[in-house]
Amino acid sequence: MGITLHYPAAVILAAGMGKRMGSDLPKVLLPLGGKPIVRYVYETLVQCGIADCFMVVGHHGDLVRQEFKNETIQFVEQKEQQGTAHAVLQTSKYWKDK
Repeated sequence: MGITLHYPAAVILAAGMGKRMGSDLPKVLLPLGGKPIVRYVYETLVQCGIADCFMVVGHHGDLVRQEFKNETIQFVEQKEQQGTAHAVLQTSKYWKDK
């Protein structure tokens, strides 16, 4: 008897500034093994068959968007960074029916 899990959509939180990382680059774009950290998250979601990816961007969101310009991602702007729950809440209108 197995468990069937359904993941119709995913939210990637990529709005943080990364002050403690000591870089002007958004922390999700810092390289690890030759590619931005957030790329590993996205590629894992794709490999899991998740068709709808929502990425919350904020600090230097233009750089994050540029990194994923050839991918099918719905970008959601978090204009005021008010924490993790607030970031997820910004996406609710896009995936509430999923």
